[in-house]
Formats: sequence, C-alpha cells, structure tokens
Amino acid sequence: MRILLAEDEPELARWLVQALAQSALQVDWVNDGRLVLPALRGTRYDALVLDLGLPGREGTDVLEDLRDAGEQLPVLILTARDSLMGRVHLLRAGADDFLAKPFEMAELEARLLALVRRARGAEHPRFACGPLVWDPLAQQLLLRHQPLKLSAREHALLRALVQHSGEPMSKRDLLERLFADEADVQPEAVEVLVHRLRKRLEGSGVRITTLRGLGYVLEPGAQPQADAPAP
Repeated sequence: MRILLAEDEPELARWLVQALAQSALQVDWVNDGRLVLPALRGTRYDALVLDLGLPGREGTDVLEDLRDAGEQLPVLILTARDSLMGRVHLLRAGADDFLAKPFEMAELEARLLALVRRARGAEHPRFACGPLVWDPLAQQLLLRHQPLKLSAREHALLRALVQHSGEPMSKRDLLERLFADEADVQPEAVEVLVHRLRKRLEGSGVRITTLRGLGYVLEPGAQPQADAPAP
C-alpha cells in the first residue's frame, strides 16, 4: 500500500517512514499543509496520515478542503489534542479514524489496514482475489494457503495488485510502488514482471488482465481441473 504522511516533526516522520516500510507500506512524506493536496493530485495513495499541527495550513483545514473537493481517500488523524469535542469535530469534518500521540506502531499499522479494507467496501473485506490472499501480519502472499515463492519485485507487484483486486492499476502506479528510488527505470520493467507473474499464475485460479488504456487488474480466473479418478 502507498501512504501519504503529512507530519512536520522530522524525527517522528523519518521513524514512521522506516517503520512502516518494514511492513511493506510505501510512505511519502510532506511537512507542510500546503503540500498535501498537490501531492494527492499527482499520485494514487491508499490512505493519508494527517497531523493536525502542520505549518502552512492546519490539518483540520486540509481535511475540510479534501472532503469539499469530493476526495474519498481514507484519512487517519495524528493528534496530541485528544479531547471528546476535538474527536467529534474531526469525525464531522470527514476523518475516518484518529490516533493520539504518543502511539504504538502496531496500532497505527492495524488502523491503516482496517481503513483501507473498509474503503474497499463489503465486496472486498480482505486483501484477496480468489484463492490468492495477502497476509499483512506474516508479510506473505498465500495461494491456497501455501506461501508463493517469488522474487522481491514479483512479490511487490503482485501484492499491489491483490491489495487493489478488481481495480485497474496503471503502469505508472506500479512503477512508483516498485521502483520509487530508481529514477531511470522504464515502464517496460513492469511489463516484464507481469509476464513472469502470468506464467507463475497459470492454472492457479487467478489471472492478471490488461485493460487497454487503464493498466492491469487482478481477477479470479479458471480454477484448475482436478485429476480424473482412476478407472
């Protein structure tokens, strides 16, 4: 998953980026409230972690602007202002959840996963597509309850697709998730990985479909045939 973090405390922000990366969450960081909306316009994110005390533009104002613009992105608020009236105001302004500072990383991760699952709706209560499941606790992709043996890049691409199963992801979306630190990578790298994964998933009950002009989507495929009983 790709998360936008809006936090003005550098030490906290760097710790969050590193800690969430260990749980396979890709985090982009901005430290000014005026940078949040432009960042959201330029990149597809799964959730926003928003601090209230941002310079430039306060987090509450950013949240209201976001919802006024019709943006439905899940928003988790980080705040040291933990009062009942404050929480009520945030929820009415469009926050999906909040976490008071200081907090435990395990709780932040759990709340983010719950937010993203909830945003996917009742049809997608977990990160799965047919017999393929992403287990965020074990950091594994399971096919019929067995871990898939994939390269790191293949694992990252398939994980991104299963986290958005049924929704197309463009080459740019995938490129940014897989090669965020490599500026010279071409879109053909995604095509190569998709080709490899398609071969690995043949007969698995899951397939990667190309939607012209939109990108790739993970969908349930034909189930493998059981062996015929011996006569």
